[in-house]
Amino acid sequence: MKFVAPLLTAGMLGLACLGAQAQSVDVADVQYASVAEVGNTKLLLNGTGVRYKAVFQVYTAGLYLARKAHTPEEALSSPGPKRIAVSMLRPIDATELGKLFIRGVEDNTSKEDMYRLMAGLVRMGQIFSEQKMLAKGDTFVVDWVPGTGTIITVKGKQQGEAFKEPEFFNVLMRIWLGHHPADWKLKDALLDRGDDMAPLRPNAPVGVAAAASPQGGIRRQ
Repeated sequence: MKFVAPLLTAGMLGLACLGAQAQSVDVADVQYASVAEVGNTKLLLNGTGVRYKAVFQVYTAGLYLARKAHTPEEALSSPGPKRIAVSMLRPIDATELGKLFIRGVEDNTSKEDMYRLMAGLVRMGQIFSEQKMLAKGDTFVVDWVPGTGTIITVKGKQQGEAFKEPEFFNVLMRIWLGHHPADWKLKDALLDRGDDMAPLRPNAPVGVAAAASPQGGIRRQ
């Protein structure tokens, strides 16, 4: 019996270490907490990844949901609060980033919805324009809080009042999870699905002549 206590102690220490390791996920030297609290609700880190532009790392992103989702439909219909957290990996013109986000919305949204949400999209563009530049390490967070709306926080500061339109957050989510996402590899990473789970991308070549490029696109050999 005298050996049991040390074994139990060692076992508990091992579990504690595993628990500590599980507290965050490292993505390109950016730490994402495994659990986040939004609107008094604990959310789970669904997936994280890196946004590439050509061979350059632009930012990391993390998606938080109340329950795990592996398809865009599951993520968009997930109940309760949601969060998208972004951390810059290089300096970028904030005005240009805002324009790219609006273009991403346009690529994944009907003309009717674009017209209905235009005022909110213009305001979102202004939020980024006012930032001038986002430096490496700067962050912004987009939260959906039921009963409140969509809240955009840049560098730890909430940017004005919440966007009240219920569909506004999902429209923004489609920038990364829509049919024409900003980055296909990032989409798969946010949905926490490997190559075996990811559907074939539109117009993607098949067969031995296609191979994944380092930045997550497709290159021909």
